[in-house]
Amino acid sequence: MLAKLHTVQILGIKPNIVDIEVDTSKGLHSFSIVGLADKSIEEAKDRINAAIKNSGFKPIVKGNKKIIVSLAPADIKKEGSQFDLGIALAYLLAEEEINFNPKKKIFLGELSLDGKLRPIKGALLLTQASKEKGFTEVYLPKDNAKEAALIRGLKIYPCQSLTEIINHLCPAPKIKLEDSEEPEPIFEILAQPETNLESEKKAPQFDFSDIRAQESAKRGLEIAAAGGHNAAMSGPPGTGKTMLAKAFCGILPPLSYDEIVEVTGIHSATGMLETDVITMPPFRAPHNTSSYISIVGGGAWPKPGEITLSHRGVLFLDEFPEFEKRVIESLRQPLEDKIISISRSKGTMLFPANFILIATMNPCPCGHRGSKTRDCICSASDIGRYERKLSGPIIDRIDLWLDVPQVDHEKLNINAEKGESSDDIRARIIRARQTQLNRFTQDKLKIKTNAEMGIREIVRYANINEKCSQLLNDASKKLDLSARAYHRIIKLARTIADLADEEDIKEEHILEALQYRPKIRG
Repeated sequence: MLAKLHTVQILGIKPNIVDIEVDTSKGLHSFSIVGLADKSIEEAKDRINAAIKNSGFKPIVKGNKKIIVSLAPADIKKEGSQFDLGIALAYLLAEEEINFNPKKKIFLGELSLDGKLRPIKGALLLTQASKEKGFTEVYLPKDNAKEAALIRGLKIYPCQSLTEIINHLCPAPKIKLEDSEEPEPIFEILAQPETNLESEKKAPQFDFSDIRAQESAKRGLEIAAAGGHNAAMSGPPGTGKTMLAKAFCGILPPLSYDEIVEVTGIHSATGMLETDVITMPPFRAPHNTSSYISIVGGGAWPKPGEITLSHRGVLFLDEFPEFEKRVIESLRQPLEDKIISISRSKGTMLFPANFILIATMNPCPCGHRGSKTRDCICSASDIGRYERKLSGPIIDRIDLWLDVPQVDHEKLNINAEKGESSDDIRARIIRARQTQLNRFTQDKLKIKTNAEMGIREIVRYANINEKCSQLLNDASKKLDLSARAYHRIIKLARTIADLADEEDIKEEHILEALQYRPKIRG
């Protein structure tokens, strides 16, 4: 009269194994679910009862019996509909209507009233946690199978209904199924797909060759992509800042297998997975009116926001100073530590946030400061107030500040010769990224790009000679650079040297890195 099997749930983006225990005994009819279950799990009682009845078994409400469903561990909140399948099978096991060995098996899926399985959120992370905990088989809805099959070393069973699973696990159940035409158990163990990055890749909205002039900004974005550096673009309205930001994704290298699993898992857990697999760096562009929680993440039980959804990709903040002040300041931790920590009364969550920030802004509130054709109508106090929206710590954390000036109309001619394509630029970036990866992996470091280097890595991999050191020291005194900005210039120079296939950092690399420091002060 007691049955136990296993499932998985996600809190934030952290998966946890959950034991489903069902005990049935004689007495007045009752059906209770214990273990900090939320509303969606409480409502599962009616879904499970209808699914069991319509799958040919005795309904739960028939007869006098006391049913207790325990979801352990009991001190962790349970939410989501993926518990339906496990509870239904555990009940049938406890009632001895079916018999199979649940050892090393994970069951995931929401049940519809007719016993069919509906897709769930976070299938990839749930499957990954199953493997890490030593399980060998995962049964889940067919619509989630391709996503789950990215995890190697597991048998993935795509299921369409409760009846299909029972026919597979116990071909001769004690109670004959009522359906006259029993569906055949179609269980295909999915082969691990070989992800073809080129075939999965979506064409970017803009190519760098589509953008006329702005060669300085293009060069800056190439450096940003090569080393994983943050960049901000400033210029009058209509000069191509947004186009450059959208074209930026087209020069980023495709994700590695581990990054594909990581990024796809995050988007799946939040229910924002639009395809089976994400193979290219994500591009997130929240509006400047977005709330603090939507950007950073949060809630009573913390959930990820845009900062985490842009992990391994790009967070594009258009009209950067127009964002809420605390939203801008909240970027301090993720820009420095590549993680975001969210604490609430019910718990603390650490979310990954290793993204490239691409920000754009106007030179002043009206946008025409420095324009060749229009006069700026802003007062000195208006300009000062606008620039002070960005604090010194935020300015320091952005490596490249790029001017995007107005372009002469003659250069905008659609018949003019096009510049370098995104594909050509991406080839150089992939080469530079590989140089960095080889450098760090030989010492078994977890970092992949120059932007992720700490002080120790700078000393080891970005050491500069006396001439470069004297040049940097003199410039730092004149520009009054902070210690953080000082080290970021060295990391930027290391990336410029990598793009030039130079083993050592030279004076010209330091000089180019210095020219990307901001013209505004926080």
